[in-house]
Amino acid sequence: MSTLTYESTALLGRQLARLRNNPGLLILTQTMPITMLLFFGYVFGSALAMPGAEYRAYLVPGLLVATAANGIMTGMFQAAQDVHRGVTDRLRSLPISRASVLLGQSAADVVVTAAGTVPLLLVGLAVGWRIDGSALGAVAAVALLLLFRFATTWVGILLGLMTRSEEAAGQLGGATFVLPLLSNAYIPTDGMPGWLRTVAEWNPISAVTTALRDLFGNAPVPEDAAWPVAHPVAGSLLWCALLLVVFVPLAVRRYGRGER
Repeated sequence: MSTLTYESTALLGRQLARLRNNPGLLILTQTMPITMLLFFGYVFGSALAMPGAEYRAYLVPGLLVATAANGIMTGMFQAAQDVHRGVTDRLRSLPISRASVLLGQSAADVVVTAAGTVPLLLVGLAVGWRIDGSALGAVAAVALLLLFRFATTWVGILLGLMTRSEEAAGQLGGATFVLPLLSNAYIPTDGMPGWLRTVAEWNPISAVTTALRDLFGNAPVPEDAAWPVAHPVAGSLLWCALLLVVFVPLAVRRYGRGER
């Protein structure tokens, strides 16, 4: 086992223990997507052209991706908390790789997300969602979802390292709630005005959501959409790669420099 892997695994354990000691936050992050599924599925579903059960089947992949996009918020808050409580300074004083601390945080976040995906999928099955594609496609969908969560967590980590206070991180993290609204996670984009549809379809959340719907066999891929949505799996992988290539080096560099 390489030094980086060993250090990252140890720090992953630290992050999981941290969550275990804060059960309120863990419960909130696990139950919020289920609450949104029931609310959107039964309240908004009755106001849309889709019948209720059909809309809930359409909604489940979107909520999965919206939850994954919340990696920005959780990554930001945890990084800011460590910085402003002096934990980051203590970790910097240890003879460990700069990347291992952040890799441990992002890996722990993916583990928690994977565990939280299970109850959401079970509730989705209970309200009418089904996996209509192959088992291999379903596995690929979950893997893509976790990859997207991993990528968005690094975005949040960089922003958290740059914030001036924990309160600022919380306020900025709350603003990320609007990102799924500007996508096809909750409603189709074909009824949006032209300029708004373009913005929504170039939102990475739209590509990943369409990819999950395709891999789960829930909905066909729209042919008249922007390229990332018309080619959702390739578009999702490219978005994830772009986020990782840009934000991982920036976050590691910012962490190493110790600036606020």
